[in-house]
Amino acid sequence: MNQENTIQIVRGTGVIHRLKDQKWLFLLMLPAFLATLFFSYGPMFGLYMAFINYQPGGGSFFEQFFRAEFVGLRWFEYFFTTGDFYRVMRNTLATSLLSLFFGFPAPILLALMLNEAKNGFFKRFTQTVSYLPHFISWVIAANIIVTMLSSDGMINSILVALGIVKEPIAFLQNGPLFWWIIALSNMWKEMGFSAIMYLAAISAINPELYEAARVDGASRFRQMYHITLPSLRPTIVILAILAIGGILNAGFDQQYLLQNNTVLEYSEVIDIYAYKYGLQNSMFSYGAAVGMFKSVVAFILVVIVNQIAKRMNDQALF
Repeated sequence: MNQENTIQIVRGTGVIHRLKDQKWLFLLMLPAFLATLFFSYGPMFGLYMAFINYQPGGGSFFEQFFRAEFVGLRWFEYFFTTGDFYRVMRNTLATSLLSLFFGFPAPILLALMLNEAKNGFFKRFTQTVSYLPHFISWVIAANIIVTMLSSDGMINSILVALGIVKEPIAFLQNGPLFWWIIALSNMWKEMGFSAIMYLAAISAINPELYEAARVDGASRFRQMYHITLPSLRPTIVILAILAIGGILNAGFDQQYLLQNNTVLEYSEVIDIYAYKYGLQNSMFSYGAAVGMFKSVVAFILVVIVNQIAKRMNDQALF
């Protein structure tokens, strides 16, 4: 028996031994595995809808689904050649990039500031207040934002009182401003909750590193710069990969609830476009093709950014 076969047998025996030795742990994992298999991977057979001309009619769903005309890449070609593609991609990328620009560093800065806060009551109060928007539904959050940005809302009242503007600004009727409103709204709503992961990573840092730095005369800023931030790098890299992979996920709830007829040219992103054509216009196959395009692009971006991160920092998702 050659060495390669010996290694394979040893490895196989190790896996079997591990399964027997940790069978109760694997049994605990079984419900989560089955749920993921059923709810995440099971529905993926519906991707076939993007390659057929599905029209619901008489009979069962599966009968109509599998007997529909196979059209190949026709729906993808239609999406790429229609005049809507440029507008939808422009709105999606503009909103996502602005959300990434404001929303990604914000929780890092918040976590660093909370870590430096010495007053326990102030720290707990700030954490609680910053977490709360995450647990508010977008229906309530959108009403708060609309009220604050209205002509007689708090934002315009402050701007007029300070003499910055002479007349109230119609924020939600200005197309280019709509991208900034969505980006800042996303940051406000998710900043506190996202900071939890960075605070957890900070709490795992060895306190002796800070003690040694203080002995060497390092200021609090230098401790943060040379100890805290480098220790957060693995977490930052992983979350950056996930954030860039979701660059086409500009959101649906906030866009749908904050848009109006005057800003439709700037508010229609891929998710809303797929909803409008797939459900409202009953073009189910076309909506599935648009959604599949977004998923494929997200997957490619995750793989590319993951490889770049692995080459630069030797830290990656896989």
